[in-house]
Amino acid sequence: MTVSDMMSSLLIGPLKLIFELIFSAAYNLMGHPGPAIVVLSLAMNLLVLPLYRRADAIQLEARDKENKLKDVVAHIKKTFSGDERMMILQTYYRQNDYSSLSVLKSSLSLLLQIPFFMAAYQFLSNLDVLQGVSFGVVSDLSRADGLLSIGSLSINLLPIVMTLVNVVSSSIYLKGFPLKTKIQLYGMAVFFLVFLYRSPSALVLYWTLNNVFSLIKNLVYRFKGSEAKSVSRLSGFLKKRWPGCKQERPILKPNRAQFVLGALFLTVLVGLLIPGMYIGASPQEYIDIMYFYHPIWYVVHTLCLSAGTFLIWLSVFYWLAGERGKVLFAQVIWVLDCVLLVNFMFFGTDLGVVSPDLLYTEGFSFAWQEQLLNAAVVILAVIVLWRVYQKFAKKLTMVLLVGTIAMIGMSTMDLVQITKVAKETKEQIADSDDTVPHFTLSKEGKNVVVIMLDRAISQFVPYIMEENPELREQFDGFTHYANSLAYGGYTNFAAPALYGGYEYTPVNLNLRDDEYLEDKHNESLKVLPAMFAEEGYEVTLVDPTYAGYSWIPDLSVFEDMEGVTAYHADGKFKDEQSRQDTIERRMRNFFFFSLMKTMPVGLQAGIYDSGRYCAVSTSRSAVVSAFMDAYEVIRNMETMTNITDADVNTYMVLRSNVTHDPMILQEPAFEPVANVDNSDFYSEEGRIISDGEDSYLLSEEDQIAHYHANMAGLIQLGRWFDYLRENEVYDNTRIILVSDHGRDLAVFDTDYTDPLYDIEYYQSLLLVKDFYAEGFITSEDFMTNADVPTLAVEGLIEEPVNPFTGNAISSDYKTENNKQYVIMSEEWNISKNDGKQFLKSRWASVSGDVRDKANWSFDTRLGSFPMDFEK
Repeated sequence: MTVSDMMSSLLIGPLKLIFELIFSAAYNLMGHPGPAIVVLSLAMNLLVLPLYRRADAIQLEARDKENKLKDVVAHIKKTFSGDERMMILQTYYRQNDYSSLSVLKSSLSLLLQIPFFMAAYQFLSNLDVLQGVSFGVVSDLSRADGLLSIGSLSINLLPIVMTLVNVVSSSIYLKGFPLKTKIQLYGMAVFFLVFLYRSPSALVLYWTLNNVFSLIKNLVYRFKGSEAKSVSRLSGFLKKRWPGCKQERPILKPNRAQFVLGALFLTVLVGLLIPGMYIGASPQEYIDIMYFYHPIWYVVHTLCLSAGTFLIWLSVFYWLAGERGKVLFAQVIWVLDCVLLVNFMFFGTDLGVVSPDLLYTEGFSFAWQEQLLNAAVVILAVIVLWRVYQKFAKKLTMVLLVGTIAMIGMSTMDLVQITKVAKETKEQIADSDDTVPHFTLSKEGKNVVVIMLDRAISQFVPYIMEENPELREQFDGFTHYANSLAYGGYTNFAAPALYGGYEYTPVNLNLRDDEYLEDKHNESLKVLPAMFAEEGYEVTLVDPTYAGYSWIPDLSVFEDMEGVTAYHADGKFKDEQSRQDTIERRMRNFFFFSLMKTMPVGLQAGIYDSGRYCAVSTSRSAVVSAFMDAYEVIRNMETMTNITDADVNTYMVLRSNVTHDPMILQEPAFEPVANVDNSDFYSEEGRIISDGEDSYLLSEEDQIAHYHANMAGLIQLGRWFDYLRENEVYDNTRIILVSDHGRDLAVFDTDYTDPLYDIEYYQSLLLVKDFYAEGFITSEDFMTNADVPTLAVEGLIEEPVNPFTGNAISSDYKTENNKQYVIMSEEWNISKNDGKQFLKSRWASVSGDVRDKANWSFDTRLGSFPMDFEK
């Protein structure tokens, strides 16, 4: 982020976001960009009307003063010269409270137009929704109009109309003004004609409408001027008749320092504290392994936008306000400071995990009780704070100063954490192999492939297969274990058992209370690679989950393992433009996110806008960069696969987030596109899925997005399976598709309001294709994802033993123990839940069919071991 980028964010960025906010609302309401431009022009002119009225008044005052001083100044310039003239002029100006800066006041309206024009130019010149869209006589709003044609010559008519309106408006406004001012305005009219002549029609239309509004304003002003005396007489009559109409002087005096501190308080809260807090919680999630961009810049950009909004543009309004207006500004900003802080601290704090794309992975909604309570608190706070200001106005400056310093102190700790993690990650990435990941499958030997689809939903499988019969053929040989258990609702709890077996369930990990969770997790990742490497297999690991207890896997964990190769893949197939788009989208959205977190919860859904944050788009779905990173990996499975005729055995394990960070895709292909339109596939209630017998409604975006992501992942894997068949390595390859856990989607299990009690959370996808297997089978056998190691080595390694503990690899644990214990913790953050035992949590136990709630027992008490509750 360069200095020019910062300056643009400070001066133009806030205005551009206001343009986008207004246009987006109008576009979503009207469904067409043409009327939205009309609304945008009207709204912006009404918004800045008080600003321009005050600027016009200041200009008039400046010109009156210039006229008053003109004769004396001319006499001084005629009589004196050199330094003497300069000194006399300075003295005369000082005596009459006039400075060189006063010259700018006479051009204030013109100066104010510049940033607004730049914001409009940047916003409307590159707006995707304008492409190929006609409006009235204009055939394409994204191009120059070309309405007149003379032979082969095309003439753009809109800029000419714009200029004519501008000239008429200026001629009315400039009556009685000096020649210098007339030259300025007519010169600007010519400038806009030349500059905008080949610009997109949408931009010219917007500026033409602005000129029309200016013309109407000038006509109204001219009419009001002729009536000024009668209005003045009427005002005087009312003041005499009703003394209450007299405008009394305010009791409170403007306090510029207090206003500036209030604006600074808002700047720090919205631009520094909130983004720093969220990024600081998990900085690695905001880092692209192939294109390092320091996450601190997201904070800097948000801070610039916040400073531009509150410190610069709000100060412009304050500066142009009268004495009473300045007092009102200070009162309002004091109330805003306190109310927004209360909203952020006490409301909307339990919405779950926020992804790097600033999407709430558990949905976004508020109970009506919370909305009502929040509204009541806000109203009460406004009343109390207003009275506090009137009584203790002078003391509040110190309160704002202390509050601002405190927030800066807290933010500094977050910034230090972000910088530290970013530095470590950059070094880690620099040391890793940046080659495209690849793995070998043999035509002659045995191949074992384990693909961990993070958060894949087992219960979607029969509905996906019913909807897409081709997949059932591509998945020939697979058995779907529909009754399969996960030992937790998050990766740090459920993944170790998947990789290492029953020794690594949450209960058994806690029993080893003299070792750190990180070490035990790393050990689980090494179990199967060590065993297969010992047997002479070629072993490849792709994106091993949380290796080194790091969001970006620390591949150094496997450096001492002979015969084992590890790769990063997530994001490696992403093109340069997509990376830039992700950065720009996060830059933009963080300001909206921070602002949203300070709003009353009743307004937050409108700002969140299903994760789009009021962005202008024909698509009603948010782009999820994490999904795109993972999707490109799954889509490039063929690229990563090296087929060999050599008689070798291979083992490969790959972790994919394609089902973890879902997004709405374009049906029926279930592919990501720029503008999704699935209106042909949905009713007003949502989307129906059916397995031929039972049907369910997917009514929430989160439900639909997860279904789409699961479908897309299986479609791409099905295509890869066809590739393996074509190359004669499908039959001799054992394939295990497994998830670490499910998700509380409330599709199949809706009895519990607390998401932790939704058993969809604790179901694991388990699809297994053994060597030379045929048909697609559904099994009701009780399984868990801890069966994966047993399934992987079965028939390949005699008497398999965990090389790190000496214990046998088997599935006897689940038969020897009637109850399986599931951890219900939400402490997913591995930078916090990283001691020697998992933090105390609620637990559940299950035996039998995991889909039947009658087989579950839940305990709300907190503990390290569920068995303690049963004693």
